Amino acid sequence: MARSRSETMNKTGAKISSESIPASVRLDVWLWAARFFKTRGLSKQAVELGKVEVAGQRAKASRALHVGDMLCIVRGEDRFEVRVLALSDVRGPAVVARTLYHEDEQARLRREQMRAQRAAEYSGYRPPESKPDKRARRLIRALGDIDAL
Repeated sequence: MARSRSETMNKTGAKISSESIPASVRLDVWLWAARFFKTRGLSKQAVELGKVEVAGQRAKASRALHVGDMLCIVRGEDRFEVRVLALSDVRGPAVVARTLYHEDEQARLRREQMRAQRAAEYSGYRPPESKPDKRARRLIRALGDIDAL
């Protein structure tokens, strides 16, 4: 049984035709499949709140994403600048998800620098070992009164 060029076999032996590879995918689905967000609902919410830009412009969750599109994704304090290399509407392992995009090297270095800076800032903070006692509470209140002037 000969296969045509447009058909390939996946790991389970099922036939996959080239027609099943999508020409475009919804933005929120791709973000979920590329593992930028844990659920599709979170990815949709991020797009609606303006945390994701396509080619420098705000986009809707239903926007069709194509290979070669540039995305700017803000997740927490991290900012990702990526180029879409492949499309998928199925969430797979992290190794496969990383093949869906290529991250800009300068943006990655900038993000790692900011992460190191936040870690350094946090390392200097020491939370109190216990609740303040009566004397410490009075001092805290006294300092608060200074600001009221």
